[in-house]
Amino acid sequence: MCFLRRPGAPASWIRWRMLRQVLRRGLQSFCHRLGSCVSRHPVFFLTVPAVLTITFGLGALNRFQPEGDLERLVAPSHSLAKIERSLASSLFPLDQSKSQLYSDLHTPGRYGRVILLSPPGDNILLQAEGILQTHRAVLEMKDGRNSFIGHQLGGVVEVPNSKDQRVKSARAIQITYYLQTYGSATQDLIGEKWENEFCKLMRKLQEEHRDLQLYSLASFSLWRDFHKTSILARSQVLVSLVLILTTATLSSSMKDCLRGKPFLGLLGVLTVCISVVTAAGIFFITDGKYNSTLLGIPFFAMGHGTKGVFELLSGWRRTKENLPFKDRVADAYSDVMVTYTMTSSLYFITFGMGASPFTNIEAVKVFCQNMCVSILLNYFYIFSFFGSCLVFAGQLEQNRYHSIFCCKIPSAEYLDRKPVWFQTVMSDGHQQTSHHETNPYQHHFIQHFLREHYNEWITNIYVKPFVVILYLIYASFSFMGCLQISDGANIINLLASDSPSISYAMVQQKYFSNYSPVIGFYVYEPLEYWNSSVQEDLRRLCSGFTAVSWVEQYYQFLKVSNISANNKSDFISVLQSSFLKKPEFQHFRNDIIFSKAGDENNIIASRLYLVARTSRDKQKEVIEVLEKLRPLSLSKSIRFIVFNPSFVFMDHYSLSVTVPVLIAGFGVLLVLILTFFLVIHPLGNFWLILSVTSIELGVLGLMTLWNIDMDCISILCLIYTLNFAIDHCAPLLYTFVLATEHTRTQCIKSSLQEHGTAILQNVTSFLIGLVPLLFVPSNLTFTLFKCLLLTGGCTLLHCFVILPVFLTFFPPSKKHHKKKKRAKRKEREEIECIEIQENPDHVTTV
Repeated sequence: MCFLRRPGAPASWIRWRMLRQVLRRGLQSFCHRLGSCVSRHPVFFLTVPAVLTITFGLGALNRFQPEGDLERLVAPSHSLAKIERSLASSLFPLDQSKSQLYSDLHTPGRYGRVILLSPPGDNILLQAEGILQTHRAVLEMKDGRNSFIGHQLGGVVEVPNSKDQRVKSARAIQITYYLQTYGSATQDLIGEKWENEFCKLMRKLQEEHRDLQLYSLASFSLWRDFHKTSILARSQVLVSLVLILTTATLSSSMKDCLRGKPFLGLLGVLTVCISVVTAAGIFFITDGKYNSTLLGIPFFAMGHGTKGVFELLSGWRRTKENLPFKDRVADAYSDVMVTYTMTSSLYFITFGMGASPFTNIEAVKVFCQNMCVSILLNYFYIFSFFGSCLVFAGQLEQNRYHSIFCCKIPSAEYLDRKPVWFQTVMSDGHQQTSHHETNPYQHHFIQHFLREHYNEWITNIYVKPFVVILYLIYASFSFMGCLQISDGANIINLLASDSPSISYAMVQQKYFSNYSPVIGFYVYEPLEYWNSSVQEDLRRLCSGFTAVSWVEQYYQFLKVSNISANNKSDFISVLQSSFLKKPEFQHFRNDIIFSKAGDENNIIASRLYLVARTSRDKQKEVIEVLEKLRPLSLSKSIRFIVFNPSFVFMDHYSLSVTVPVLIAGFGVLLVLILTFFLVIHPLGNFWLILSVTSIELGVLGLMTLWNIDMDCISILCLIYTLNFAIDHCAPLLYTFVLATEHTRTQCIKSSLQEHGTAILQNVTSFLIGLVPLLFVPSNLTFTLFKCLLLTGGCTLLHCFVILPVFLTFFPPSKKHHKKKKRAKRKEREEIECIEIQENPDHVTTV
């Protein structure tokens, strides 16, 4: 090994370069020995993964269990809303009130809801008989009770010029029925059965009342429609697998029946499949519970695993054909597995960060845990199971067996006497290979297209300005999208699109979006309610809301009754002895907590109910209300909390945006650290970081422009985009940096010729495998399809269009390689001249 020092280069630079070369060659040597070990013991490395798959795969069938708690999955694990719910539940337990809706504010519990919608132009108020029949049918069901929300009517038209806002007509009415479960397991099972019967009843009543449209929802409806995606996607996932198998098989084929490897493409995809099955078995054996977000793992694992498969095939084609097949396998491992090991490590680290306690969303955490196991097994199965398949295929090639029929290829003299179709099927490529052609694998159709057509076209000087303009357009749209990122914790984004929950949510959004959910306003510390300044503070806090407040009703009662209660004793005495005993105010007893110290009574806590006026974008405005009220609870003299069960999911909005950004930032930093010692030129790291950042921001911006919100699926896709970009850009950039051709153009042509085939094979297989997801009627799979399509498209754009052009403009320079080659050529000419002078008799020989 010889290290040449460039003139003027500092000694520290030389030492760092030597260290990088030593480490890189050490890793290549390790991978070479790994390939030699696999080639010497192929049966062992083929058997062990198969046994693991059978063992864990059968275990998965027996231990399969779906996740039953949707809130645990998609709501933040540690959120302020959950703390507020615990405080509200401790102050006002459910079992203290059995007749009022507002006692159920801090937990949705078991319930059934129905929206009755009249035909267009009709008035729901004139359909009283149908509404009452529906209502009576529900009440006849066991253990049901009805509770009415203040804004039951939807699509309301008021009487013109009416001072008291009289209702002229309404289009819809909503009724909610809560069940008395109170946390008991037995009652919860009874409540679940009631909800099933409730949904069946609504479907039956819909058939009977053709003049009304009924939209029902129960507490389990969201969970049912969330898991419905997995059931709907079963056949489409199998179709995706068939498409990927077909694409991989065809792209690995050649006209040359000896050197074509269609079965290796097929076995490579199957290798990834059995590694995913094994990972699923480990997940379920360790008491993991399935949820529909895990549907993306096969696609994520396939995108990385098949990249290793196609790179190993390309590495095999680059080896010398005259070497023994075992040496060729070892050389392919030495060439490919260093980069594949690095990218697999980045997958593991990035998804490992997503599985850490810092991740606040359980669905993301569970997905990342499973993905880490899948990546480890994927890597193990690629170098063991697929490596063994490569050994057997190499042995067949060395012994001149047909790559498909596994029969001996006849001699050229024998083929000349046979028909043309027989010669085409059994040809080993000798007819097309000229004597000066050293690499018969260059006849692979993708490699031939890149070498003869695409490389010359993309590096043409007239094409480059259009590529620059294209990138500017790409960057502009990406930047525009990044400025419009929208939070997306709306849970309907994760449900099957044709589900009853979606239909109910759409109708509710259309006709009941004028008001927010009922918000509980809990004062959890003793307060001087009789003090005029406190009363003014309460009024100021409740301004802008429609309030259902015992305080306001009590003040009105005192004013109408002409009673003075300006001190503590009078205020509490009149409240207990007079106000709360009146029938119309008795329900406020559940909203006030009294304590007695000796002969003195105190109000230690109370609650009010607020409803905000909203527009069509109801959820966004409720979040704004929540974000405004929470800071006031800390700055005002009144200590309070606000809560509604939907707030548990709304906390997800503010957290979902920061998670992918942080993970992407840490991932890029890890790329810099891990690749610093593996690349000869530091600019390789710089280009890799720029490329990955450009792809990540492009996917993020275009996602937003494509109306994809930031939910748990899009977060996971952004994490995957980071790794997918590294997986495909890293080999291309490293080969360019290490290339020794005279010009940058020649270096990028060499890089595309070496890795372009594998990149195109993998991205094409990946994108074709996504097509069946379009036909799954689910918002979750549609989001997955759009995100992964952008990931594959942006990566392909950078690898084949943007990088080949931009790398010809900017460093690293290749002039020093040109100078070295000139010096070596001049030295060789001088040596030949000396030989001629010393041996004048052999001039003609020389």
